[in-house]
Amino acid sequence: MSESLKEKTAKGLFWGGISNGLQQLLGLFFGIFLARLLTPDDYGMIGMLAIFSAVANTIQESGFTAALTNRKNASHEDYNAVFWFSLGIGTFLYILLFFCAPLIADFFHTPALTPLARFLFLGFLISSSGTAHNAILFKKLMVKSKAKAIITAVIISGTIGVIMAYNGMAYWGIATQSITYILVQTALLWHYSPWRPTFSFKFKPIREMLPFSINILVTNTLRQVNDQLFSVILGRFYTKQEVGYYTQANKWTIMGQATITGIINGVSQPLMVEVGDEAERQRKVFRKMLRFTAFISFPIMLGLALIAPEFITIAITDKWATSAIIMQILCIWGAFIPISNLYTNLLISKNKPHIFMWNTIALSLIQLTILLLAVNYGIFVMASIYVTINLLWLFTWHYYAWKQIRIRLIDVLKDISPYLLITSAVLIVTYFLTSGISNIYMRFITKIVIAAILYPSILWATNSVIMKESINYLLKKK
Repeated sequence: MSESLKEKTAKGLFWGGISNGLQQLLGLFFGIFLARLLTPDDYGMIGMLAIFSAVANTIQESGFTAALTNRKNASHEDYNAVFWFSLGIGTFLYILLFFCAPLIADFFHTPALTPLARFLFLGFLISSSGTAHNAILFKKLMVKSKAKAIITAVIISGTIGVIMAYNGMAYWGIATQSITYILVQTALLWHYSPWRPTFSFKFKPIREMLPFSINILVTNTLRQVNDQLFSVILGRFYTKQEVGYYTQANKWTIMGQATITGIINGVSQPLMVEVGDEAERQRKVFRKMLRFTAFISFPIMLGLALIAPEFITIAITDKWATSAIIMQILCIWGAFIPISNLYTNLLISKNKPHIFMWNTIALSLIQLTILLLAVNYGIFVMASIYVTINLLWLFTWHYYAWKQIRIRLIDVLKDISPYLLITSAVLIVTYFLTSGISNIYMRFITKIVIAAILYPSILWATNSVIMKESINYLLKKK
């Protein structure tokens, strides 16, 4: 790997870490205020609509960010075609869902969803105007510019959401926060991107990219369905309150997991495309990314599971205590999501989106079938099933990665197992050392302090290369 590529990767990871770290800290800050001011029913209202916004947003993007990234010499015509195509699809979908809003409200037996849906769905219409600009920043690894856009959007939207919730506007505060975030971020993507659209449209670039992007589109759509499946099932068969409990647990889990995936996803696909087709070189890069991912993912996500009961009670009061149990279950899969994403980004970089698509279709059908069969057993059982299925499916993702770059399962296990074992040992020791502490605040702080001391200490003592390289790079930046 050339020195320039190493530096580009390091910068991408560094700014991705800064961006996602600040984003999640700000999300934590605003999320605590909102959860204290609002009720599970309020979050349930938003949770029931999440799948429609997520799927529509995926459809308007249509996989063209990945397609443009894989295009060696993307031209103005390519970006311009994607801009107008995405904007057109976004407009069409908004009009369609605007008139379908009453049907959605009837499905969930909640009439108030009609005006809320029509407002919330403006989000994907706005974001459709930023697809091409986002692709430019992603392809060129302009992670620092994206970081500025995201952090600014989080601050402005979070402030507005809290003010509205404080003034008794309930779930409308969350909805307005979401729309404001998308509006500000899209405006700043335009600001930082060096590219501008022109009033011309040629369908040829779309036609050329469509065979690739359609696979990404179908896959990402199904992924969004998977991610929001609980909310739909709970919204249909359970109460708004139970949807709210799950939505809150999932939000905090995603907040932790997104810190890692945001760092990794921001560089993994562009990096794998840039290193070329040499299998040995790709294996070397992939394994390095794998070790770095395990190094940060396991302690963050499994540590989050350890402190979930105390965190939920202290941060957003014990009215959300049920969310803590759900959160602990989801955090187990959350620890492995960044690794799963590395596998799928490898397949995309190798121009194998059809493998990604068909695997996701199979996974979606299996999950949907089993979860519907388990609907009478409660949310804890369904969450456990969901986590188990996704963990087992990692072996399927690995099989296809092996076919592409001949990476062995034993090598993957060698790369990630030390971090998993050390994290598990640290958390077990921490749990028993703190189990006798009755004061919840003291127990919460002590858990964090002990784990934060033990984990890096053990890695340093065992001569962890990844940790030392990370420290050296941070010192160099300073």
